[in-house]
Amino acid sequence: MKLTIESKLLIIGGSIATCAAIWHLLCILGGPTWFAFARAPQQIIDSSIQGTLLAPIGTIIVALFMFACTLFAYSAAGIIRKLVLLRPALCTIAFVCSLRGLIAIPSFLMMENLDIWELIASSVWLFVGICFVAGSVEQFRKKDLVLGSNK
Repeated sequence: MKLTIESKLLIIGGSIATCAAIWHLLCILGGPTWFAFARAPQQIIDSSIQGTLLAPIGTIIVALFMFACTLFAYSAAGIIRKLVLLRPALCTIAFVCSLRGLIAIPSFLMMENLDIWELIASSVWLFVGICFVAGSVEQFRKKDLVLGSNK
């Protein structure tokens, strides 16, 4: 199976999403200090300290979304079967990941609160967003080729 550059980017983006999902799940095991290191909202850190369900349930939901990103990426790359709503999912994931990557720009411009962890996380999610943009473009190109061949 010969993979296009877009498919390779989707595989990379999906793999990063899986690693991020696993990291989130490990925070549940690591406890409050891991949540704090991951820059989780204070509510999540407090929940972990108090042993309430907000931290683990919220973290599992986020991890499931990240695993879903992986499934859609691998589906578009042809590694697994085609999933329903593939193109809209890829576009949505591309938008959300790119937005997550770009959201830190105001804090970088102010330079007062420059956080290396946030810089790295934002850069990674911007890259993942670009991977999904490339995959979305490829999916729409494939659709146009199929529609064009039926004319």
